[in-house]
Amino acid sequence: MPYPISEKLVVGISSTALFDLSEEDRIFREDGEEAFKAYQIAKKDDPPGPGTAYPFIKRLLHLNTFFPEQKPVEVVILSRNDPEAGVRIMNSAKAHELDITRGMFRSGEPPFRFMSAFNACLYLSTNKDEVREAVSSGFPAGFVLPTKPKSDDLVDMQLRLAFDFDGVLVDDEAETMFADGGLPLFHHHEEQNRDRPLRDGPLMPLLQNLSNIQKLEKSGEARSNSPDKIMRVAIVTARNAPAHERMVTTMKKLDITVDDAIFTGGIEKKNFLDVLEPQMFFDDQLTHLEPAAESTPCVHIPFGVRNQEG
Repeated sequence: MPYPISEKLVVGISSTALFDLSEEDRIFREDGEEAFKAYQIAKKDDPPGPGTAYPFIKRLLHLNTFFPEQKPVEVVILSRNDPEAGVRIMNSAKAHELDITRGMFRSGEPPFRFMSAFNACLYLSTNKDEVREAVSSGFPAGFVLPTKPKSDDLVDMQLRLAFDFDGVLVDDEAETMFADGGLPLFHHHEEQNRDRPLRDGPLMPLLQNLSNIQKLEKSGEARSNSPDKIMRVAIVTARNAPAHERMVTTMKKLDITVDDAIFTGGIEKKNFLDVLEPQMFFDDQLTHLEPAAESTPCVHIPFGVRNQEG
C-alpha cells in the first residue's frame, strides 16, 4: 500500500523550473498574458522540452521504481499559471513519463503558501522574488538559476545531489560569526562548540527524507560505496579543519550519513562539482553558484546573514 502523502518526500516545482518555457516567457513579456494563455492552450498537446530541474525531478521520481509498494517520493506542480493554461503542464508531465498527478494553478498568485498542505519540504522556482518571499516567510524554497540544460543521459539514472552546509542544511549561526569577526573568530567559535550540534536550516528536512530513502535501500556493507547505489548525497562546504568536526557532530546527532563530505577550505566549489556531476547543487551564496552553474544545475537558497538586503 502506498505511503500517505504525510509520510512521503514531497517536492513542489514551478512549470518553468521543470520545463523549458523560454519561448512562452518571451510571448508573455512581449505580447501579454492573454497571448501567453492562448499559446499554452493551443499547444496543450505539444510538450516543451526539459528545463533545468528536469534531470533532478526525473531521477527523484525514479526512486519509486525501487520501492513500488511504498512509492516514497511525490512531485507536485505549484504554478502561477491559470488552470486552463495549466492543462498543458500536466499533459507535458505525462508525455515525458513523469509520474506527477497533483498540481496547483493559481492564476498569478504565489503558490508556495500551500506547501504544508502538500507536505512539501522543498519548492523550486525560477521566480527570484517569489523565492525570497517564501524563504522570508519560513518556507524551504530555492531559486533555480537560469542554466541551459545539458543533454540528459537517462541511461545513468542515479540521483546525485550536492548541498552546501551552513545556511542551507543548518542555520546561519556559524556564518554570523564569520561575518562579525572573520575566519579567526569563526574557527574559534566552531572549535569551542565542536560537540554542540547546529540547528536545522531550511533544507535539513529534505536531507532527512533523502536519508530515510537511502535507509530503505537493501544494501550490504560491501555495497555502501558502490557506484550502483540508487542515490549519492554530497556536502560541499567551505569549512575546513578545525571547523569540520562540528559538521560531523551535527550529522551524527541526526543519524544522517552522506556519501561524500568535501571540506574545500575556500577552493572554488565548481572544481569539485564538475567531478561529482550532481543533478542539483544547493547553496546560499551566489558567488559559489554562478561559476558552478556553467556546468551544474544550481539552486540559490536566499537564507540567513549572507542574504540580508541593505
